[in-house]
Amino acid sequence: MAEENKGFFKGLFKKLGIGAEEAPSQSDEEKSREVLDQSEAAAPEQTPAPASEQTPLADTAQPSTPALAPTPVQAPPQARFDAPAPPQAPEQAPTQPQRAAWIESPAPAPVAAPAPTGWQPVLETDEAAKPSFFERLKRSLSKTHESIIGRVDTLLLGKKQIDTDTLEELEEILITADLGVKTTVDLIRTLEQRLKRDELQDGAALKKALKEEIQLRLMAHAAPLVVSGKAPFVILVIGVNGVGKTTTIGKLAAKYAGEGKRVLLAAGDTFRAAAAEQLELWSQRVGADIVRHKEGADPSAVVFDACKAAIARGTDVLIIDTAGRMHTKVNLMEEMKKIRRVLAREIPDAPHETLLVLDAATGQNALSQAKLFKEAAFVSGVVLTKLDGSAKGGIVVAVSHEYALPVRFIGVGESVEDLREFDPVLFVDALFQ
Repeated sequence: MAEENKGFFKGLFKKLGIGAEEAPSQSDEEKSREVLDQSEAAAPEQTPAPASEQTPLADTAQPSTPALAPTPVQAPPQARFDAPAPPQAPEQAPTQPQRAAWIESPAPAPVAAPAPTGWQPVLETDEAAKPSFFERLKRSLSKTHESIIGRVDTLLLGKKQIDTDTLEELEEILITADLGVKTTVDLIRTLEQRLKRDELQDGAALKKALKEEIQLRLMAHAAPLVVSGKAPFVILVIGVNGVGKTTTIGKLAAKYAGEGKRVLLAAGDTFRAAAAEQLELWSQRVGADIVRHKEGADPSAVVFDACKAAIARGTDVLIIDTAGRMHTKVNLMEEMKKIRRVLAREIPDAPHETLLVLDAATGQNALSQAKLFKEAAFVSGVVLTKLDGSAKGGIVVAVSHEYALPVRFIGVGESVEDLREFDPVLFVDALFQ
């Protein structure tokens, strides 16, 4: 620009006849412009400032003022605005990959402390963690214990001498605890004889004598059920409705199947709805075979087919379910006699065991059932169920002593192992503790 201005003035002077030597000296303004041009030419090219030092565009952008002609004006340095800098990111914000790694990284697993030497954790499924049968029996007889032994302890509390009045009060306790009138009278007579022999000096001696006499009466007819010597061994299960016949059959099947015997179930209860289905579920659970007909079929026909199947399959134990019947129903008792005739015809000496299932919670009603079923159905053994929910466990003593019937099994819970063979000594120990 300065060179063009110099040429312009030289041409103008030449036209006016003025020599080059007479050319006026440069003004101060022109000298300053030349110095400015030289400094701009000599200065190095400016590089754009870092993004962190740049002034935002909104703060520096100003409307440009057009230069006045003919005075040349330095053009603003537009190179700084050709490529706007990207927005500045926060200095401490983590990048996206860092955040993802922080979210997805799992927390370190806690390190368990080493167990002490010689210590092993006891799991709930371990046999050691399960209470013994004696402990379960004690819990099951807790209500009966309070009904008999608890009241006896209250009677003997503070007594320094035992007399006939004490025995009379004891007699009342035993009768109301469902030991039965006949059994109670026999017990009191025996205790009176001991009292005359000066064997009952105090309450502890009386309580010990009572325990011994009850145990003697239970052991007089105690006998376990031996399933051997017959093939198949036939067990006929009878009882009134609701005492737990089908459940008892399922638990017996589990017991004998666990001993390695081949078990066959006969669904002879064709009157109760879903009775055969319930027995079939038990057969599937314990791995036993089953013979069943449709609902309403003749029970004697089911028993006949079961006998044939047991012989053909080489069954070790045949367990027959029957319809629940009251001992006062004559027609149902006649049907029971028909079943027994079919069994005796197909398998010699069958049934080899007739089990009467009694609900211990019914008390004296169970005693009357035992009497009438024994007369009509030739009962050879008793199963006492639901001892765990009853305060009338004394009925065990009454049934065994009054009708000379062995108690084969007792039920003290819902699980399969809670149906156990009756042990008189264990029973009395659990009752008195």
